[in-house]
Amino acid sequence: MSDALLSTPVALAGAGLAAVLIGVAGHKIKKNDDSSLVPLMGVMGAFVFAAQMVNFSIPGTGSSGHIVGGVLLAALLGPWAGFLTLASVLIIQCLIFSDGGLMALGWNIINMGAMTTLIAYPLIYKPIARASTKPWRLAAASVAACVAGLELGAVMVTVETWLSGITALPFLGFLGLMSAIHLAIGLGEGIATSAVLVFVAKSRPDLLVPASAAVHSGKKGVKKAVIWFAVAALVVAGGLSFLASSDPDGLEWSIGRLTGGVELETAGNAIAEGAENIRQTTALMPDYESSFSGVVGAVMVVALVWAVCSVITSRRKKVTVKDEQA
Repeated sequence: MSDALLSTPVALAGAGLAAVLIGVAGHKIKKNDDSSLVPLMGVMGAFVFAAQMVNFSIPGTGSSGHIVGGVLLAALLGPWAGFLTLASVLIIQCLIFSDGGLMALGWNIINMGAMTTLIAYPLIYKPIARASTKPWRLAAASVAACVAGLELGAVMVTVETWLSGITALPFLGFLGLMSAIHLAIGLGEGIATSAVLVFVAKSRPDLLVPASAAVHSGKKGVKKAVIWFAVAALVVAGGLSFLASSDPDGLEWSIGRLTGGVELETAGNAIAEGAENIRQTTALMPDYESSFSGVVGAVMVVALVWAVCSVITSRRKKVTVKDEQA
């Protein structure tokens, strides 16, 4: 989402809720002592960042979509670690690549991150997939959860825009277009997610439980998974991203069908203008203009995840040492 869809009160509410969820995610990781999971979180975040750059065309629509990656992250990392990883991806996209509004960042984290990792994964993916590694179960769970996650996100965007009341987008028309196009995108993401998970199931099935549980129970393979996804991230970011469709994405397409254009002007108020000025200042590679954007972004996601998780886990270690001394 861009800032142009949101009023300041709605944007601030989203920022507050996202901050709370990020705090809870950090607490969960610290409580579970998931420090050994950090490298996998970093490279998985880099892989999702790279994969999001590869927009695929939606036949017959003139639109395109890209994976969100929340269900994939949750299936390999657990829901809270997956949420924190995806939030890191969205923060880097916004601040460094000017992708999505800074005021809208909170709702983008909720719409794309929380709807997939914290709702679609536990409520849809897990009941279907269970503890099975059968391809048909993983495929069914992936498609159902990805469609549900994207549809929930589409509904959330529509409701947030309606509550803001600063655009002329008709609620029902916007909702219909967003739901329809994100159904198609969700199907595409579900197929891609199931392909990755089926591959993992055949090669390292132990990783399909939350990875932290695999690590702490003495299971091997996480280091190999880190290498696999690091290589995959570099291949996608350095090569496949150049094959991405140039068609407008689902949100832009929906707006375009209603207004005749793909962009809306940002509401002129001091907070919105200040947020835009900050974003322009931090955007080192706006609109992924550099041919190295994918690689740079992937590396920055790894660095951000590592930095955040290192702070979280180091605080736990300090508390543990103090408790032992007492």
